[in-house]
Amino acid sequence: MSRFVERKVSGLTVKIDRGSCIASANCINAAPEFFEFDDERICAFKGLTDGIENEKIIEACSVCPVNALYVFDDGGKQVVP
Repeated sequence: MSRFVERKVSGLTVKIDRGSCIASANCINAAPEFFEFDDERICAFKGLTDGIENEKIIEACSVCPVNALYVFDDGGKQVVP
């Protein structure tokens, strides 16, 4: 699996840096309908994630203590971190 995985949802692009994730679970606690741990205990996207509010995605990504989550708006501007 690639070090980076990404998903486009609701006009945002969310990237997970799998190499930086320390499994704090802050993102999962903030948005359990969007994030989960994979078999390696690394942050991953849940199967179906449509309908989640952009603000909730941004908040969940912003609480990562090691900045392993990135969010870009539909214009490509980095929102988090």
